[in-house]
Amino acid sequence: MIITSVELLKDLTNRTQINIQQAKKFSSLSAEKLNFRNEEKSWNILECFEHLNLYGDFYIPEISNCIENSKTHPKVDFKSGILGNYFAKSMLPKKELNVMKTFKDKNPIGDILDKTTIERFILQQEHILNLLDASRTIDLNNTKTAISISKLIKLKIGDTFRVLIYHNERHIVQANKILNLAIIV
Repeated sequence: MIITSVELLKDLTNRTQINIQQAKKFSSLSAEKLNFRNEEKSWNILECFEHLNLYGDFYIPEISNCIENSKTHPKVDFKSGILGNYFAKSMLPKKELNVMKTFKDKNPIGDILDKTTIERFILQQEHILNLLDASRTIDLNNTKTAISISKLIKLKIGDTFRVLIYHNERHIVQANKILNLAIIV
């Protein structure tokens, strides 16, 4: 995938703003709806958001540090890496979400959660908006970040943003599906 850096950042900013709007919608729901579980081992809405918070806890400081320490200058185009593009595309929501196994340290099932989980997610998204804005001053191709599954694997920061934001979008779609089931029941 080749896209101008400006267009990539604009798209990711728009997606993040939509994610914030969606999260605000969830924050007005009752505790009963937020904790509704369709099946014993499936997540509820709050667990979807906590899962995203756990990833944000890793990626926000990682991205922030890489931006602060980058000595690169912005390039006109962003060209996705093979691995980064694969990870990003696999995170995009599809009509039927494919089930992916979650790492144990990122699985919030059974955690005691409340609306502050959603508030924390919104704060993280606002921080991501600031990072997207700050990344306009660096090369999205040559600034690299570690990923949560291995510090040895580095992705272009443009791909890291895509993976993180598409992943957020994916689980908000999941939370909406849970909400639809909670309304029916």
